[in-house]
Amino acid sequence: MLSPEIATKIEKSFENQSMMATLDASISEISEGRVTLTSSIPTTCRQQQGFAHAALTFGIGDSAAGYAALSLMPRDADVLTTEMKINLLAPGTGDRLVATGRVIKPGRRLMIVQADVWAEENDKRLHVALLTGTMMPVFPKG
Repeated sequence: MLSPEIATKIEKSFENQSMMATLDASISEISEGRVTLTSSIPTTCRQQQGFAHAALTFGIGDSAAGYAALSLMPRDADVLTTEMKINLLAPGTGDRLVATGRVIKPGRRLMIVQADVWAEENDKRLHVALLTGTMMPVFPKG
């Protein structure tokens, strides 16, 4: 079970990411090994055909996966992505993108993670991306 201390740590870390504000992203779920982020698909984050830009899709998918990993790391650790692959499955259209990150295999030095990104509009949901990557803990110096 996720401790309130870790949930607060994730929320504060998220607030410190100016990129997430740029992407109009917010946290919609935090649980042990799983985090969901949502973005409204701002007009400033669309590509030339009006779809959500792949950078938006990648950004919220990477962060959702990273925070899922952080939820399982030691209390004094932070998280860094060491590699991330994205498969774009469909154009991101609709009202919002929803990225759910989860830990596939936790480890002391590396965690394997995935994120699914969905485009939602009304009651329709379209799977637009699958990300797979590796996260590592980083510790404060001193």
